[in-house]
Amino acid sequence: MAELQLRDIRKSFGAFEVIKGVSMDIRAGEFMVFVGPSGCGKSTLLRLIAGLEDITSGTLAFDGETVNHVVPSKRGIAMVFQSYALYPHMTVFENMSFGMQLAGKDKEQCRKRVEAAAEMLQLTPYLERLPRQLSGGQRQRVAIGRAIVRDPKVFLFDEPLSNLDAALRVATRIEIARLHRSMHKTTMIYVTHDQVEAMTLADRICVLRDGLVEQIGTPLELYERPNSLFVAGFIGSPKMNFLSAAFAAPYNAHRIGIRAEHLEIVEQGGEWSGTVVHSEMLGSDSYVYLDVGADEPVIVREGGTSRHQPGQTLRISPTPGQVHRFDAGGRAIGRVEMRGAA
Repeated sequence: MAELQLRDIRKSFGAFEVIKGVSMDIRAGEFMVFVGPSGCGKSTLLRLIAGLEDITSGTLAFDGETVNHVVPSKRGIAMVFQSYALYPHMTVFENMSFGMQLAGKDKEQCRKRVEAAAEMLQLTPYLERLPRQLSGGQRQRVAIGRAIVRDPKVFLFDEPLSNLDAALRVATRIEIARLHRSMHKTTMIYVTHDQVEAMTLADRICVLRDGLVEQIGTPLELYERPNSLFVAGFIGSPKMNFLSAAFAAPYNAHRIGIRAEHLEIVEQGGEWSGTVVHSEMLGSDSYVYLDVGADEPVIVREGGTSRHQPGQTLRISPTPGQVHRFDAGGRAIGRVEMRGAA
């Protein structure tokens, strides 16, 4: 495992600056996830760490040693790509052992490492098959296995699950989490636009926006204490409800945010009233969408099956202490303990 230090990393393509000064420490053995919308720079940042792109300015160090000009093969990294990047004419065994053979490892050592990795990833029955004879999930496991046998200091994953269907995404996500535990917590850096993957896999999450770090923290920290409207809206499913103007004025803020589980449908009183425009059942929870006169419907989570129909008027009240306040610039300025609190 390795500790990474990024100091004011910048990357430009011509006149266009993609990474605009990123600094962070990634701890040895940590599972760090880079997350953010398309075009935020997360994959570019991963490629800079891998050495697949040159850093325009700033310093990248592994365990205190600057690696800006060290070639990828000398960095002690292994990368798993979205596209698998398997050789179609090679068997699973040959794909997994190819990198070691290029590095001059003897055949017996290659065999032992491949067999151990195949057993870990439940690929042993498929070692003599070609990639076209495998499912998408199996091909992705081969790509991961090819990285494992190199015994890297740092694993890099570039949206490895985006080509899989929903069921395979869940199964492979569990496999990657198990892999991290079984490999003595090798340092892993994982890129995704899927905040569910980020929340379930990460020790810490780095939320990127327009080439800058918006916030770094554990999944729970980002969910419970987002430092901006952007993070609050990006982390969590469904996204946080935002209310502005007249709705936020009593709370002495430009905007307020409340998560769906922190709104309660009440028989009397309540903070706001609205008309049901939609309801949906998702397993053990149901969600009611209310038109309260804001820009978007307010989402309220209920346990079990929703009893509310479109057109029905409901009153809702927030859980005390769970109303987030944001200033005019979109930065978090704390929570409201009760209505009218400063």
